[in-house]
Amino acid sequence: MIGNIKAEAARRHADIIAWRRHLHAHPELSYQETSTGKYIAAQLRALGIEVREGIAATGVIGVVRGAKSGGGCVCLRADIDALPIREKNTCDYRSTNDGVMHACGHDAHTAMVLGAGAILRALREEWGGTVLLLFQPGEEKIPGGATLVLKENALRDPVPSVIIGQHCTPELEVGKLGFREGPFMASSDELYVTVKGKGGHAAQPEKLIDPIMITARLLPRLKEEFAATWSAGHPGPHQAGQAFPGRVPGGPAPLLAFGRVEALGATNVVPDEVRIAGTLRVFNEPLREELHAWLPKRANEICAEQGGSCDFEVRKGYPVLVNDDALTERMRSGAEELVGAEHVVRMEQRMGSEDFAFYTHVMPGCFFRLGTGTPGQPPRGLHTPTFDIDEDALRTGSAMMAFGAVQELS
Repeated sequence: MIGNIKAEAARRHADIIAWRRHLHAHPELSYQETSTGKYIAAQLRALGIEVREGIAATGVIGVVRGAKSGGGCVCLRADIDALPIREKNTCDYRSTNDGVMHACGHDAHTAMVLGAGAILRALREEWGGTVLLLFQPGEEKIPGGATLVLKENALRDPVPSVIIGQHCTPELEVGKLGFREGPFMASSDELYVTVKGKGGHAAQPEKLIDPIMITARLLPRLKEEFAATWSAGHPGPHQAGQAFPGRVPGGPAPLLAFGRVEALGATNVVPDEVRIAGTLRVFNEPLREELHAWLPKRANEICAEQGGSCDFEVRKGYPVLVNDDALTERMRSGAEELVGAEHVVRMEQRMGSEDFAFYTHVMPGCFFRLGTGTPGQPPRGLHTPTFDIDEDALRTGSAMMAFGAVQELS
């Protein structure tokens, strides 16, 4: 059947490109994907695929049923939201929604799951079971559309036994596929800190508890102590002899970073407070929970040493993405059949995060990477105003998703 899937992917390639370019030209932000959902539903109906709308408000599920008896159910997932980025590309399909752009490849993900649906529908006489095509909103924004899909129990009638997703990867050349079993992508939590002092006239320092200077001391100390206390192999606050939960063996150490500092004073005005925002990335869920308690406590202690205080909010985001070992090995083996072993690579663990992770905590999942880089050209990075893909990747990704589903059902 693999030959038929490849042939059908090639036959549908122009359609998949057209779907992707339409989506790229009409991006919508997280939880605002109303037109996107309607467009997806219309394409599914044109393919003769059953449609369920209103999934997590703006999402869609397509249901493809094989003609053979037997078989279970597999879910193929795509994310459909865009980012608040102003596009700098000059292509014919550049964003028509100023300040919003598909800079993370979700337009391609969506087009490829549509492509997989078209392939599976065309070849339905050759397989049995059901494939749910999940077009999920809100991947880019907490709480993550995956949480809403699961809360609604939208994956049912029938319930899938596994879920498969993919992500554009410009660092990999087009035609390549990347896999990693076990913990693959880090958890991510948002940190919002308000450092509090006592503001006033800059010419009267004796009357101030300067939150700017407290912040200037807080950030380096917190990061240094974080690295020293929670780096791999360090016992941290645990008792000697206890197993250290710092990270997955051989995986990245926990990461703490701050990307925004806002002090709304003036040349001669010291404000009462400073607002900070950052991120926490971890490869171990028990450690993640410990850090949620340690960070606010330690930050307040550091601020108190200087006469101030802080409100420290940990806004819980996405968990560690854990690829099921057996499913991922089957997908990797299938990829070698599809594109050749020389084009299949083992990925390094990544500090980036994905709300696909929520699915992997309730059912076996495989999230793999699709090469979208053009040979001989520098990668066009994700989340940048010039991101774009080599559209030959659309054929590979559609075929891999379709083949992965059929392989699991058989």
